[in-house]
Amino acid sequence: MATLAKPNLPRFDVEIFQNEYLPDGAREVNAIVTVTATGGGTSGGRPLGVADAAPGGGAGQSAAVVILVDCSGSMDYPSSKLRGAREATAAAIDTIRDGVAFAVVAGTHEAREVFPGDGTLAVASAETRGRAKESLRRLTAAGGTSMGTWLTKADQLFLTRRDIPIRHAILLTDGNNEHETAAELERAIERVTGHFTADCRGVGTDWRVEELRRISSALLGTVDIVPEPSGLAEDFRSMMAGAMSKQVADVALRIWTPANAVVRFVKQVAPALEDLTDRRSEAGPRAGDYPTGSWGDESRDYHVCVEVPAASVGNEMLAARVSLVLPPSVAGGTPEVLSQGLVKAVWTDDLASSTRISPQVAHYTGQAELAAAVQEGMEAHRAGDVHRATAKLGTAVRIAHATGNEGTFRLLQKVVDVVDPKEGTVRFRKNVSEADSMIVETRSTKTVRVKK
Repeated sequence: MATLAKPNLPRFDVEIFQNEYLPDGAREVNAIVTVTATGGGTSGGRPLGVADAAPGGGAGQSAAVVILVDCSGSMDYPSSKLRGAREATAAAIDTIRDGVAFAVVAGTHEAREVFPGDGTLAVASAETRGRAKESLRRLTAAGGTSMGTWLTKADQLFLTRRDIPIRHAILLTDGNNEHETAAELERAIERVTGHFTADCRGVGTDWRVEELRRISSALLGTVDIVPEPSGLAEDFRSMMAGAMSKQVADVALRIWTPANAVVRFVKQVAPALEDLTDRRSEAGPRAGDYPTGSWGDESRDYHVCVEVPAASVGNEMLAARVSLVLPPSVAGGTPEVLSQGLVKAVWTDDLASSTRISPQVAHYTGQAELAAAVQEGMEAHRAGDVHRATAKLGTAVRIAHATGNEGTFRLLQKVVDVVDPKEGTVRFRKNVSEADSMIVETRSTKTVRVKK
């Protein structure tokens, strides 16, 4: 474990969990990298990279948030959805701390600025929060749904304040992205990726999990379902509180490997599964950066798999060096290493050593298998293949029970009756509601931390 701390920054700690011993000729090295940031969300200080006085705003502005509210015609059926959205947006506005830049956008087949409405971001204060909540009366339901347009509008607003390092959006919808093509949405997502993070919420059951998951995944946020409009306010309040806790933006997981070694994959495995492999950007000879977004006081786990050159018994090598790095744009001109750890490989003929599986690696491999089983099971159920759905969800029940993932186990009980959790014997429930099916599918990527 290595730690590098600086004033005004959270303290970052990196721990490496692995079995470094490999049998003769083996090439695959697996490690779980636990990254913990402390002292970032509660100190009251400004995030890194914020000037004492930002142009056009109050002192100490540290973050910017844009709330994107679906105002398509379907939000009025029933009217409680739009009413819940207004109440939720008001709750989120109340949670914004003084000095944060913010805006509210009504999303239909267009994107209309509701507050402040002049193409810029307002600066949060008691006065602007009050005016913003008054403006929510202008949230009315009419028109279609083009989420790519909403994301583009958020990006345009954030660009008016390039000096603010932490940028976050909250997106709420109740339906499918019907008024732009999948390709148009994909292009919009690609344009804004890396510019801000986003949490996505679907209210009711008429939206598509894969659409919101694609947005939240690309923008390093979360996705969830709020089955009833009455639950929106507390959810929005919680999301905004999370955004307000962030203290440092654009942290990268940098992985250096020696000559002839290759990174096979990098995945966030806790608190939720997220494959970062294809998001690598080159960072010098034999090094690549993987985005992790913004950090407050929190801990996350990553699974790193490296393929190294085959070696014989008695050889050892450094398989990878894993660092937490701030990019030049945030660190002030040069990349800055916040913390780092080492992944090792030692070849041995001791069978007990080389066949031992790291508990952390085994646990998170199981969590990935659990998520896949849930998603494949729900997909089979939608396709009418009850036999395959039952088999897959039985596998999911068995893994959830074995790994102590009580949250997913309880979710699965919404759609199956568990006969034998140890063996994964289940029966699909009759008349499973669409809301319960979507809850299981949406939350399938949430994992449980390995027990120390």
